[in-house]
Amino acid sequence: MVTESRLQAKRPVSASLAGPYGHPFHPILVTVPIGAWVTSLVFDIASHVVHRPGFLTQGSEWLIAVGVIGAVLAAMVGFLDLFAIPTGTPAHATALVHMTLNLAVTAAYAVNFLWRYSTYTDGGSVGVGKLVLSALSMVALGVSGFLGGKLAYRYGVRVADESTQAEGFLPDHSARNAGSGM
Repeated sequence: MVTESRLQAKRPVSASLAGPYGHPFHPILVTVPIGAWVTSLVFDIASHVVHRPGFLTQGSEWLIAVGVIGAVLAAMVGFLDLFAIPTGTPAHATALVHMTLNLAVTAAYAVNFLWRYSTYTDGGSVGVGKLVLSALSMVALGVSGFLGGKLAYRYGVRVADESTQAEGFLPDHSARNAGSGM
């Protein structure tokens, strides 16, 4: 039995801003900061391995900036998804922790960018403190991503309801007829 509150969490507050039913924008947008920040950490580590690391250090700095911008965009549509989740539910509580972790991670990366931007001059490898901040931020991002997965895959937030999903598993008569020459 699908309750009205579960259906509410599947429908966007604003389809034009949050993405239409069954196609939320938030999961698409989060790939930008995740990819940028993971790559920046790889560049940070690599900057300690290569002979002239300046290009990696500078690349990491700008990947962090791209990630922060992407995270702000993802957060804006994520807030719209949050507003559709009924308060007082486990899904809402999970969403609040997910949001809080993401905001903290974004703030940590913004600080990390400013720290790097204000001190980059020598073309050397990334400082240990900056690398540790990135690594800890990545751990927090991983925990938040786990919670985001729980929201989608366990609670079904912004995922099409089961009857809509079932349509994808019905025989496709048009494809079968096209293959038989009918």
